[in-house]
This record gives sequence, structure tokens and C-alpha cells, in this order.
Amino acid sequence: MRKNLWMIYGANGYTGRLLAQEAVRQGLTPILGGRNAAAVEALANELNLSARIFDLADATASRDALNGVAVVAHCAGPFSATSAPLIAACLASATHYVDITGEIAVFEHAHTQHAAAQAAGIVVCPGVGFDVIPTDCLAACLQAALPDASHLALGFDTASGLSPGTAKTSVEGLQLGGMIRQDGQLRSVPLGFKRRKIDFGRGPKSAVTIPWGDVATAFYSTAIANIEVYLPAPAALAFGMRLIDPLRGLLGRPGVQNWLKAQVNKRIAGPDAATRARQLTRVWGEARNAAGQVKTARLQTANGYDVTVHGALLAVRHLLKYAGPGGYYTPSKLLGERCVEQLPGSGKILIS
Repeated sequence: MRKNLWMIYGANGYTGRLLAQEAVRQGLTPILGGRNAAAVEALANELNLSARIFDLADATASRDALNGVAVVAHCAGPFSATSAPLIAACLASATHYVDITGEIAVFEHAHTQHAAAQAAGIVVCPGVGFDVIPTDCLAACLQAALPDASHLALGFDTASGLSPGTAKTSVEGLQLGGMIRQDGQLRSVPLGFKRRKIDFGRGPKSAVTIPWGDVATAFYSTAIANIEVYLPAPAALAFGMRLIDPLRGLLGRPGVQNWLKAQVNKRIAGPDAATRARQLTRVWGEARNAAGQVKTARLQTANGYDVTVHGALLAVRHLLKYAGPGGYYTPSKLLGERCVEQLPGSGKILIS
């Protein structure tokens, strides 16, 4: 019998709550999942939805909680700790898996589950939020425009504030440093490894490399062997990133990590609706081949959180009626290279 239920796991978090509220506004009835019974059940009562309480540390309970569920939208970070056990539960219960991660290691693990997902007949597609739908679509469109591209650079300019979960993920990432893809392989590099001027759409800005998820996903979408991702950063900030790079070992110590995450809990609540509405995002990409030919792509989207909510809903709706093969997918491979253009607040991808 075809399953038609779907679940938001981590529904009580900042983004999970936004996703649940928008789903209800659109007439959808997700099951709300999570391990915090009081918070999840309170939201379920508020939205008149059902709830299932389970901890991902319990593999049997996780599998059983997905009984009858066709798709789970995973919103409970940090995904470095939560993604693998939920993917395992999805494989065991034949449930499609999507999430809103931007963590390179999570994408890489999901990719290793391709054969298992094929065998189970499920789709595993992490990164269906702002990480990484817009940049993944630009990457795919650039590869189509320049099929022999050897180098890909991506980036975005946004003022969107951080949610608590995103901030905690960033704290965890401090110890990992930077990351690029070079000759097809992931390469660890210092924080602030490269700087360049980029016109994201409002004139040239100084930008610096960051360890964004496309370093993993864009390779699987395009097979381009050399990939870097950039974020605007004043020269002083880029210099500061290089200065703290030698301290990565210290920043990774459990005591330091716990203190930094405690500060997140005290100081960060996530942007409100009015703030989000004012924060448009400009996305940029550049592909280059061995002959020196260059193609540039630009796109304007809504703020990152609205993109994430509507991107996740696009993926869920797609998978609720999906009849294709299982396996690991990137957003552009699953939903189409211009799927970002379907999201509210998004413009067209322009290639020049």
C-alpha cells in the first residue's frame, strides 16, 4: 500500500517550527517528530497535528516511529550527530529522507549510502534548504552552459541572521577549518584560505573561501573537479580568520565547544518574520574551462530561512508522488537544475 504520511523531525527547532507552520498554512498535515516531548507536543497541539516522540539514539524506536511515513524532512541539527542514525532508520523503514544540512561530512556520508538507498528503493537527498538548493542549481546550470568546465566557484551575499541550530553547527565547524575540492578530492585548507573580488550583483566585494556544502554536492551534480565557495568578508575579517586558524585544536576541545554553544543558547533566538522579509540573498557562480572560457551565473532569492522552508516543502511534495529509482541525489538531480526558480521570492537564473 502506498504511504502518504510525512514527518518533520526536529519540529520544535527554529527552522522546524517555521516548516511546520508553513506546511499547515498550505493545507498539509505533517507528523511532528522529535525527542523533546513537551516542546514537540506543545507545537502539535498548537497546530492541530499529531506527534511522535523518539530519540535517534534508539534505532528500534526510530524505525518504528517511521511506520507508514513516506518522507521525513530532517531539521534537527547538528546533523553531524543526527543525520546518520535517521538515514539508517529511513533505510530500515523504506522512508525517503531529506534534510536541511549544509555540513560537508553529512553530504559525504549520505553519498556513501547510495547503493543501500537504491536497494531500499528510497531517495536520500540532504541539503534541500538554502544549503544547497540555490548554489546547486547554479552549479548545474553552469555545467550545462560550459560542459567542459574544470573549475567552479560559487558564493552568496546575504544578511540573514543565524538560528540557534545554525550557530551551533558553525561553532562545531571552527575546529575543522576550511575545505575546497581540488582535482576531484576534498582538501582541508586554512580558514580564509583564498580571497578574491566578486560582484554578487551590487558591485565588487572582497570575498573569502568558506567550507560550504557545495564543495561536496556540486561535484556530484556536475563532476567538475575543482570547487570553491565564497562569502563576502572585509579584508580585516579574512585576515582575522587566518590568524585564528592555528587555534583550531583549542576551539575543538569539548570544554570550549560546550562554552561556545552555551553562549549561543543565551544570545541567539533566530530572526523574526519582519527581519527575514527584508533580507534578500544574491547568489553567484562562475565556471571556467582549460581554454580560459568563463561563464557566470547570478540569482536573487528570498532570505535563507524562507528558501529553506519552501525548498523542503518542494522536496516533500515531489517525493510524496515520486515513482523513480532510489539512491543518493543532490537537489538539482532530484528536482531539476532550475528548481530554485519555483520558490517564492526567487528570480530566474541568469547566465552570461
